[in-house]
Amino acid sequence: MDAFYASVEEREQPGLRGRPVIVGGAAESRGVVAAANYAARKFGIHSAMPTSQAVRLCPDLVLLRPRMSLYSEVSQQIHKIFLRYTPEIEPLSLDEAFLGVDASERLFGSAHDIGLGIKEDIKNELSLVASVGIAPTKFVAKIASDIDKPDGFREVAKSDVQAFLDPLPVGRLWGVGKATNAEFERLGIKTIKQLRHQPLDAIEYRFGKSGKHLWELAHGIDPRVVVTDQKARSISNETTFASDIRESAVLRSILMDLTEQVSFRLRRHNYYCTTVQIKLRHADFKTITRSQSLPNNTQNTQDIWKTAVGLLDKALAGKSTPIRLLGVGVSGLTKQAQGILQEDLFSTTTTEKEQKLDHIADDIKNRFGTGSIKRASGYKKKD
Repeated sequence: MDAFYASVEEREQPGLRGRPVIVGGAAESRGVVAAANYAARKFGIHSAMPTSQAVRLCPDLVLLRPRMSLYSEVSQQIHKIFLRYTPEIEPLSLDEAFLGVDASERLFGSAHDIGLGIKEDIKNELSLVASVGIAPTKFVAKIASDIDKPDGFREVAKSDVQAFLDPLPVGRLWGVGKATNAEFERLGIKTIKQLRHQPLDAIEYRFGKSGKHLWELAHGIDPRVVVTDQKARSISNETTFASDIRESAVLRSILMDLTEQVSFRLRRHNYYCTTVQIKLRHADFKTITRSQSLPNNTQNTQDIWKTAVGLLDKALAGKSTPIRLLGVGVSGLTKQAQGILQEDLFSTTTTEKEQKLDHIADDIKNRFGTGSIKRASGYKKKD
């Protein structure tokens, strides 16, 4: 989806159209930009940027607080459109997914026709714009979906993959951050074609295990298949920042957004998780993961958040290197809750209360819409 959160807000408030709009946290509380519309991006504003910096770049900026329940509701509507065409859906976040359509072509025509159909359905039914990329591999499809934004549609045939990739900057490859890009520049490698012409052993010597991965991507090699949430052994979400981030408060805010999206997907498929994991990639490209098993399996946002933020705080303790990627995931998925919840709403266990309230709230949202009930803690008290 194009500038998803901001686009939904513009749809809900037509008077915002044409104005620079961001969705994010308040500048005074060290909030960050969750989404920026294209009018705001003209000022150099991007997601994960501190809100205070965004306001300095554009004093006339319109700042809106996130309404995750609304975005989740719209995401579900988009997901239902996907399901008309294929059950092979691998969500990356609320606003992005890979779809496998090979088995759907007999019913709905070519991948090109399916992509156009989905794009038109989203526009006609939800008044939102999606960008579509079609290719034989995930990596190429992802680039194709980004390259003509906004309102993009790009199809790359198998025979055209190399011609499509070759002229692109090497920074387009998954896993190439500032440090890796700088190293490529020192080697005189600026395009994917130039990387493709390098000997594999030389790239592995320079970049280790990640070197082979980058070299294969430059050749259009990406064997990964679409993995639906129902088939997954884990559910995760991550984001790479346009600029490295040092502030722990900013990283915590982003982690909360990622956690809400992962928890939403857990509950949507009625999964419980037993392990929470975070992923950090530093500016020097060193990547670490930290995980923690839970005493009881859960699908509750607050349980997952408490564990994830605890792992984040420990990982950041005493470190000064800025972060360029942050992710959160859950694993050990099961369809069964551990133990039997008490029938009493006011059970004595905090976790049981949270699970019970989540289920009751979900029932109300399913009947009356996701905006019909919210946690009181989500509202800021007036002075």
